[in-house]
Amino acid sequence: MKSITGNIAIEGKNIVKDFELGNTTTRVLKDVSIKVLKGEFVSIMGQSGSGKSTLLYILGGLDTPTRGTVSMNGIDISKFNDEKMSKIRRQKIGFVFQFYNLIPNLNVEENIMLPLLLDGKKTRDYRKQLNEILEVVGLTDRRKHTPRELSGGQQQRVAIARALIGSPEILFADEPTGNLDSATGAEIMDLLRAINQNSGQTILMVTHSPEAAKSSNRVITVKDGMIE
Repeated sequence: MKSITGNIAIEGKNIVKDFELGNTTTRVLKDVSIKVLKGEFVSIMGQSGSGKSTLLYILGGLDTPTRGTVSMNGIDISKFNDEKMSKIRRQKIGFVFQFYNLIPNLNVEENIMLPLLLDGKKTRDYRKQLNEILEVVGLTDRRKHTPRELSGGQQQRVAIARALIGSPEILFADEPTGNLDSATGAEIMDLLRAINQNSGQTILMVTHSPEAAKSSNRVITVKDGMIE
């Protein structure tokens, strides 16, 4: 694994998140501060409703904090408008979710290349990178298959490859093994650990699984909206 230099990949400071329903306000995150260094593989754990996924979405720019700041490479992104934040998500961040969110009528390589097309890039410039990523995730011989022809584990590998194709500065994973059986989930965690160790890819993952969390360098526990 590449050495951790001490540079901060992403940092949240004093994050508060309130949800309002009618006249009721529920505080989901309570003054949470967190930092992830470049090259780290960090797991966020906690029971359902603890606020761990909300924290991940705020750090990844999918949600905004009620109070507090989120900085990427020292730049506060928490006040970016939708257009600027969308650009950050396309170019700097990769996401892997519990449900694979693949396009059914696109084959493996088309699903992987989709973010580049949405960002206006020419896919022919990324053929070499595509081949390398397919090799890393073990899907070279499945590149022309559609999602319905793949197992759940293979579909999640496509989702991981899609998240990596743009060379993101940080990869966010929300329960990436949550929809898989234990053996397939272990394979996905082995893949994420190998990606982290071999390329120094920064990964921040939410999981409820202690087994999955063992693949990371560091575990952060969230309970009742606070970091223990």
